[in-house]
Amino acid sequence: MRMAPRTFPTRLLTALICAGLTFGAGAQEHTVRLPDLGSSANALVSPQEAQDYGAAMLRQMRAMDMVVDDALLDDYVNDLGYRLVASSDKPKDHFSFFIVKDSVINAFAAPGGYIAVNSGLITITNSESELAGVIAHEIGHITQNHLQRAFEASKKDAPLLALVLLGAIAAGAGAGAGDAGAAVLMSGQGLMMQRQINFTRKDEVEADRAGIQTLANAGFDPNAMASFFERMQDTLRAGSAGDRDVPELLQTHPVTLSRISDAKSRASALVAEQKQRPASPTLVKSQWEKNTAPIAYVKDPTALSSRNSKGGLDTYALMRERVRVLSEDALQQSTYYASNLEKQRGFDTPANRYGYALALTRSGRGAKAIDELQPLLKSNPDNQILQLALADAKLQAGHRAEALSLYAELNRESPRNHAIALGYAKALTDGGATAEAVQAADMLRPMLDNAVEPELYRSYARASDKAGDPVRAGEAYADASYLSGRPFDAMEQLKRLLKRPDLDYYARARIQARISDLTPLVMELRKRKVQTEDNPDGHSQQLRKPSDSCTGRLCFNVMGDSH
Repeated sequence: MRMAPRTFPTRLLTALICAGLTFGAGAQEHTVRLPDLGSSANALVSPQEAQDYGAAMLRQMRAMDMVVDDALLDDYVNDLGYRLVASSDKPKDHFSFFIVKDSVINAFAAPGGYIAVNSGLITITNSESELAGVIAHEIGHITQNHLQRAFEASKKDAPLLALVLLGAIAAGAGAGAGDAGAAVLMSGQGLMMQRQINFTRKDEVEADRAGIQTLANAGFDPNAMASFFERMQDTLRAGSAGDRDVPELLQTHPVTLSRISDAKSRASALVAEQKQRPASPTLVKSQWEKNTAPIAYVKDPTALSSRNSKGGLDTYALMRERVRVLSEDALQQSTYYASNLEKQRGFDTPANRYGYALALTRSGRGAKAIDELQPLLKSNPDNQILQLALADAKLQAGHRAEALSLYAELNRESPRNHAIALGYAKALTDGGATAEAVQAADMLRPMLDNAVEPELYRSYARASDKAGDPVRAGEAYADASYLSGRPFDAMEQLKRLLKRPDLDYYARARIQARISDLTPLVMELRKRKVQTEDNPDGHSQQLRKPSDSCTGRLCFNVMGDSH
């Protein structure tokens, strides 16, 4: 088992916020070039540096509890994203997709192909094609090298960007900070967008057009992007957003009629072109080879969303409700579902029943969740997403033996699936028997190679500890801390492990290698005096939570000055 942390890039603090090319900017131009900048774009930031930047950003967002970390949703959003990437201009580039725990309707692309979609955006979409349209747009920002351009254009703002990122880290990590980290991060991002509005409008149109082409190539409705633009426009109209938190960024960069018109025109042209094209596999293959020879998209066979995509239920609809439940308070969500199911006949859909069952399980009412899931499974007996939800509900309700039987059957059908393995491992480990904990650890260990999900390491650590292997448990806990944006905690855990007298040669070598990997990162953070929960010795500036009156601009104190 090995998860080698990357060394800390020295330009990270000046690069991450430059990546905030969001979905909200307006489009004004009709003549758009789609240039291929090629290797020259890598002169500013190498592909490996860009990937390091994006990975570091994701870890920091996890430290601020801004990420929906769920194996089933990770499977779904990455499966959808890779399907689009395979039909993009650069199918061989690195991409990674994740969901941000934020009700604001937004998405953004970050260095290294890291693409984030807010939970609020997912829940407002009406179809998978609309969601795919947003993701395809963000993929367009990456394939058209917009992040490198932004980095070059904002070099003069490097000190400001560094302060924005430092502010976000400290605000998010401080006790009682609430959503201050996210607010500071987004307000800094908004300032950068305001300064570069003319530059980014051109990028937005380029990303639209590249994204619509990708959308069509991947087999989605190319009109979905335009339909989502119209939904955004309706949302941003005065009074139409209701109690939604519409970001200042989108209000100052509206989705214009010209942008909607351009998207519709492009989609119509693609539809007409597809109708006129002969249905010839040879022709399609030659066109692909003529362009960039993309890698054919193949679904991950271990993903439950892949195995159930042809069943009687719409996997997209199930995952949309899962996002809604996992990104909000479970008790409040159970009330939301119960009230709407009682009052609105049209609300009574399998997806909403599934969401209700999830909310019940997460709020400690597994027995009632079982009652909700059983009728769904009677109509869809082979749906593994529903089967996994039933196993989770049975475990929560105290029916451990029945839950273990369900998990075991699911694991036989879909071995190495992270969502199933995590549920199964929890059921095995919580039972208290050493043999079951050993079984859980043995099941999880092969999944740790190059894994980046903190919960996978935490689950393995708990199983290893109960199985009588405290050294492996300690290593895994340290890896989980690092991936959760707590490098100082990870370093201290590893140093304590190194003092154990019972370490063999191989364990000592693994731990020393981890310490060597982490040392540049913690030294850089200490040098910059970044104060976080796991670095109490830092003496950085204290940040105040932004008030509603300062949305869209920097609202934190730096060295006593207010910006």
